[in-house]
Amino acid sequence: MTVPLYNLSPLLTIMALGLLLAIAPVLWVLKRQRGSVPGARLQALTLLTLFLTMDLVLFGAFTRLSDSGLGCPDWPGCYGEASPLAAHAPISAAQALMPSGPVTVSKAWVEMVHRYLATTVGALITLLMLASWLGRRARAAARLTVWDWLPALTFVWVCVQGAFGALTVTMKLFPAIVSLHLLGAYLLLALLTLQAVRGATLPASAVLPAALPPKVRPLRMPHPQVSTFWMAAALALLVLQAASGAWVSTNYAVLACSEFPLCQGQWWPAMDFARGFELWRPLGESADGTLLSFPAITAIHVAHRLLAMLTLTLLALLAWRLRQVAALLTQARWLGALVLLQLATGLSNVVLGWPMAAAIAHTGGAAAMVAVLVWTLAVHTRPAATVSKIPEPMPG
Repeated sequence: MTVPLYNLSPLLTIMALGLLLAIAPVLWVLKRQRGSVPGARLQALTLLTLFLTMDLVLFGAFTRLSDSGLGCPDWPGCYGEASPLAAHAPISAAQALMPSGPVTVSKAWVEMVHRYLATTVGALITLLMLASWLGRRARAAARLTVWDWLPALTFVWVCVQGAFGALTVTMKLFPAIVSLHLLGAYLLLALLTLQAVRGATLPASAVLPAALPPKVRPLRMPHPQVSTFWMAAALALLVLQAASGAWVSTNYAVLACSEFPLCQGQWWPAMDFARGFELWRPLGESADGTLLSFPAITAIHVAHRLLAMLTLTLLALLAWRLRQVAALLTQARWLGALVLLQLATGLSNVVLGWPMAAAIAHTGGAAAMVAVLVWTLAVHTRPAATVSKIPEPMPG
C-alpha cells in the first residue's frame, strides 16, 4: 500500500494534544512555586523542560533501538491519523504482510508516543520563550544581551529538530539525517542548560538598575586552576565522539566487533574507512548503490572505539582537575560518574551483544555529559551579578 510521505491533516490535532500534555508540568510548577516571584517559576519550568528533553532523548534512543523509527511511515501522523488507534486497520494490514517488518501496532505506538513527547517539549520551549520575553519587558532591561536571545534560539532550534524528525521518517532512516537529529537533540539540551544557568545567575527578584557608571563592570569568577580552553576542547571532542556514536548506531555497526580490546580476534581487522564514512548515502548502502560491506561497518565501529579512548581519557583528567575547584566540585563528581557510566555501557554493548538497557543508557550518558560540560563552562565563565546599592533618601 502506497502511503503519502507527508499528510498534514492530523497536524493540528497532534499540536493540540502536545499543548494539553504541556499543561500538566506547567500546573505542577505553579503549584510547587506558589508564592514565588515569576522568575523563580520560570527557572523551575526551565529545569523541568530540561528534564523532559532528556527523557525525550532517551525515548528517542528506545524508538531507534526497537526499530520503531518507521512504525508510522508518514509524518506527522500515522497513515494520516493522529493516533495508531484510528489507523489500526492499515497498520494491521501492513503487519500481516510483514509480521517482523518496520510497521507493527506496537512500533506505531512507540513512534507516535515519541512524537507526542516531542510536541510537548516544543510547547514548553515556546512557553519559555514567551515568558522570558514578557519578563524582560517587565524588567525594562536597557539592552539585549546574548543571554536574552537564548529562549528564542532554543525555540528556533526545536523547530529545526521537528524538521529533522520528519526527514528521519520520510527519508527512511537516512544515516546522516538520523545522526544530525541525535546531535540536534544534544544541542537542544545544551541550550536549555544555558538557560537554566542564566536563571540561576540572575535572580528574578533582582531589578537591574536603569544605568550604571561607565567604569562599573560585572565581576568575573575566575578559576585559574582549570583552563577554559581545555574545557572547550573537551566539549568539542565530546561532540565529535557523540557524532561518531550516532554514526555507529544509525549504521548498526555496534555488533561488528563482539569482543574487547580485540575486534574479530585481531588488533586491526580488515576495514574500509572510505566506504564506511561516505556521509551521504542510504541506510545499508554505499554511495554508488552497492551494499555496504562488512569491512566498512567494522571501520565505523573501530573508529568510534579509538576516539572513545581519547575522549574518556581527557574527560577523566578534566574531572580530576575540576575537583580542585570548590565552585565546580558538583560538576566534577557528575562528570567523573558519567565517564564511568559511558565506559561500562560501551563495553556492555560490545561484549553482551548490544542489550537495550545498556544502549539507551549509553545514549543518555552522552547527552548528560554534554549538559554537564556546558553547565561547567557556563558557571566557569559567567559574570557575577552586579549589585547596585539603592541610595538612602536625603534627610528632610
